[in-house]
Amino acid sequence: MCVPIMAMGVLSFWQQTGHMSFDMSGTVQNYVEALTRDMYRVLFLRSLGISGLTTLATVVMAFPLAYFIAFYVKRHKMVWIILVTLPFWTSYLLRVFAWKVILGYGGAVNSGLIALGAISEPLTFLMYNPTAVVITLTHAWATVAILPIYVSLEKIDRSMLEAATDLGDSPFIRFFRVTLPLALPGILAASVLIFIPTVGDYVTPSLVGGSDGYMIANVIQFQFGRGSNWPSGAAISLTSMTIVAVLVAVFVWSARRLSGRHS
Repeated sequence: MCVPIMAMGVLSFWQQTGHMSFDMSGTVQNYVEALTRDMYRVLFLRSLGISGLTTLATVVMAFPLAYFIAFYVKRHKMVWIILVTLPFWTSYLLRVFAWKVILGYGGAVNSGLIALGAISEPLTFLMYNPTAVVITLTHAWATVAILPIYVSLEKIDRSMLEAATDLGDSPFIRFFRVTLPLALPGILAASVLIFIPTVGDYVTPSLVGGSDGYMIANVIQFQFGRGSNWPSGAAISLTSMTIVAVLVAVFVWSARRLSGRHS
């Protein structure tokens, strides 16, 4: 893993002079452009926004199912876990294309609403925008969120919940005072596992995002592909990776400190 990153680091200080020729004298111009160019800034902020919404939506949707499996399923829990992982048995591209069919102009959602008489013509805001990217990514990464949350919930000592009940806590208060803080490690793990890869996703924005849903990874992919500017792509990649790493570290540190105050 270190070797590719080191190679990217060296490449980011070069200048592309031809199709496969480089000026290796060394320059920080690629980093200056990555940090100051308005287009890169807009796309990176959009990437953070889309990934943040995806992470929040996925965790919120995954928690109830993980909670149900951990606390209410008494037998054959492994069957439920296998069912949860079923989406991973299919190609990621197939799942993205499935959502393209569902949300498309003539897709299942529009066809169903027209058949019910709810709308007279297909809705155009369902596809080729950040909303479509968030919906698709949320479904694609749901399994990744469910499993670590389930593990944290499964490890909770049930006697602590019984003690909270004996002390007069209602189920609602017990959930926020005992269950949720103890499940925080799983929630943090799920959040990190979703946020980091979705920031760098370029397949989903390309297929369902349209021009309004493009993310910073699409620029990186372009620079290494048709743009034929590998040093620029390397500088943008490393800059994005560093900023994301700092944000994730601050998020985890803040969440743990907040958890410590409530424990």
